[in-house]
Amino acid sequence: MLKPLGDRVLIEVKEEEEQNVGGIVLTSSSKEKPQKGVVIAVGEGKACKHGNVKPMPVAVGDAVLFEKFAGSTVKDEGKEYLIMHADDIMAIVED
Repeated sequence: MLKPLGDRVLIEVKEEEEQNVGGIVLTSSSKEKPQKGVVIAVGEGKACKHGNVKPMPVAVGDAVLFEKFAGSTVKDEGKEYLIMHADDIMAIVED
């Protein structure tokens, strides 16, 4: 399993359900990049210039919304994840 460093977060992206209108199904290339996911792992936090570590705003298991083009795609053990800075996360989704 990947362990993010610093203020980075590892996210499993949740694919949006395919929608079709009027019987027309969009091709995968015309879909927008998903913006929802679940936090799989978090780094230790952001190091401040005085040596303190700012705690992470999210925890493992949190459902989150993130910036549309945030992060980098990585593969680990056959699964695809996004790794991004915590600042790229816009909100925690609460049920």
